Amino acid sequence: MDFSIPAELTTLRESFAAFLEREVRPIHQRHAESVRRGVFTDEMRSDARAIKRRSCAEGFYAAYLPEDVGGWGLSNLGMTLLVEDAARSGMGMAMSALGPPNPEAPTPLLLELPLHLQDIYLKPLMTGDKTMCFALTEPEAGSDAQSIRTKATLDGDSWVLNGTKHYITNGDRADFAVVFAVTDAQKRAHGGITAFVVPRDAYIVTKTQYTMADTHPVELLFEDSRIPADHVIGEVGFGFYAAMKFLNGGRAYIGAQCLGMAQWCVDQAVEHATVRTAFGKPLARNQGVSFPLAESKVEIEAMRWLTYHLAWQVDQGEVPMLDSSIVKYFNTDRAYQIADRCLQVFGGQGLLKEGPIEAVLRHLRMLRVVEGASEVQKLVIARAMGL
Repeated sequence: MDFSIPAELTTLRESFAAFLEREVRPIHQRHAESVRRGVFTDEMRSDARAIKRRSCAEGFYAAYLPEDVGGWGLSNLGMTLLVEDAARSGMGMAMSALGPPNPEAPTPLLLELPLHLQDIYLKPLMTGDKTMCFALTEPEAGSDAQSIRTKATLDGDSWVLNGTKHYITNGDRADFAVVFAVTDAQKRAHGGITAFVVPRDAYIVTKTQYTMADTHPVELLFEDSRIPADHVIGEVGFGFYAAMKFLNGGRAYIGAQCLGMAQWCVDQAVEHATVRTAFGKPLARNQGVSFPLAESKVEIEAMRWLTYHLAWQVDQGEVPMLDSSIVKYFNTDRAYQIADRCLQVFGGQGLLKEGPIEAVLRHLRMLRVVEGASEVQKLVIARAMGL
């Protein structure tokens, strides 16, 4: 077994670190006061889009896609390392420089579109000129995604969609949606759910759903929404398989984001514990502070190698459901616990929005629910054990 990072990926990480310092750090510092107050202005959103376009131009943003559509064909492990580094930087805007794990980024699912539609939908994503959303979840189908009710009926040379999607990240700003709908009510997940690309003018954004994190999803309404018959992604009836493959294959990216954020929290807590004094000595001299941080270091290393191994497996052509569930469950759960410990090290300061941990903690709490809640991942793991 070779656990070393290939030299070319180490060089890539160095180039990306330089990009973050050159392009993101000045913007992050300019908006530091707004970030401290938990306010996200139109100027910040505009700057985030600018970061994305610069990253697109340099190739980082969608490096995981093939060269023939504008990517680098970068390995899953390579992209996983970049996601980890962006998250560890402590700059929220650094995540704007990378597609994964944000569902607004170009998905490999779009490679299954006819070539003439790739020019319309995929290539503008690669340049940062358009954005998308991933519309699977519904009010009556969250963790049980195969129970979606949105229907699509073929009518002449058009598909007609009816239904509601909710908790859709970026749904209010997307130029189009990748939508999953039932095309055969008898087969459903076994050949009866189809993926479509749906232009923005074919659906309605009904309301924003405000969350405890700093991102807020929306509901989408489809009322006799007509789209051309060729707007099917892949084969009719096999969209559910495509969605699960996409989600399982991308779990390394979520794992890496958690890994990076957890490491950022520990870095901040260690620094604070070594310079802050209480009762005449540094906080770090107290085992009540140092032992939880030591435990966090152990868990971070476990997170790291689970994540890297999953990424390596995907690069071998595998999409292991068991391992992806382990990473999704373990990393989101452990990262949240680590952030909670680190916030405790800061005491009252940790509760302030201007502190380094508070926003990270809220985001990590969200990640324990989205894209497959922890309980669903444990169910998958238990079934793999024959339970």
